[in-house]
Amino acid sequence: MKISIITVTYNSARTLTRTIRSVCRQDYKDIEYIIVDGESADSTLNIIKEYAAQYPNIRYVSEPDNGIYDAINKGIALATGDVIGLLNSDDELENNQTISRVIEHITKEDADILYGDLVYCKYDALEHNPPRIVRYWKSNPFREWEITMGWMPPHPTLYCKKEVFEKVGNYRTDFRISADYEFILRAFTMRELKKTYLPEVIIKMETGGISNRNIRTMCMKTKEDIRAMKMHKMNVPITILCKNMRKLKQFIRHRNA
Repeated sequence: MKISIITVTYNSARTLTRTIRSVCRQDYKDIEYIIVDGESADSTLNIIKEYAAQYPNIRYVSEPDNGIYDAINKGIALATGDVIGLLNSDDELENNQTISRVIEHITKEDADILYGDLVYCKYDALEHNPPRIVRYWKSNPFREWEITMGWMPPHPTLYCKKEVFEKVGNYRTDFRISADYEFILRAFTMRELKKTYLPEVIIKMETGGISNRNIRTMCMKTKEDIRAMKMHKMNVPITILCKNMRKLKQFIRHRNA
């Protein structure tokens, strides 16, 4: 089974090498790695070209886009794999066997969508030391009723068969921050799609992502979350409260681990 992994970049030189290496070291060999760059002004494109020259499974494009979700949709259109996953340009796959485990579990469960666990990490400036885990997003097997109670899987751990995008559609580009949440609401409320949970860490994510970068982006995300909830006929006050409470548990769980 072929898998396409998509990384979207824009001025990502500081972290991109770590991300690319985590894909290149996978023991699963049938990987198509697509990097969609938004015409970075730093050395991002040089890093991409350096690795593409070494690894023939890396494909890339560098051109203007209309935001991260437009770039993701470009990657999906380019993908030729049976399964598609996203890897942010400041994240990394947990270990060398991660993709093997993902494909093995999708095959075993005959699933359309797979998701797992995620840890938020802080890296030292030179990355000489192992990353320090500051937050642990542990998910659980899918229960449909939990969607209305603010549940969502960690989006960076999502792996979907290509036909999922044909049935559900791509990411909505009229959302700037919460298109991933809106996509999850669409996909996870389609009962004909089989979802499966892989109970292990799939992604190590660096802290400081766009959704919680500052007060402005946090407010924008909340507004977009509410808009997505209304679109999908959620009870907004209950759903937004539960969604935020679930985030709190991620910090408590890490502290007690």
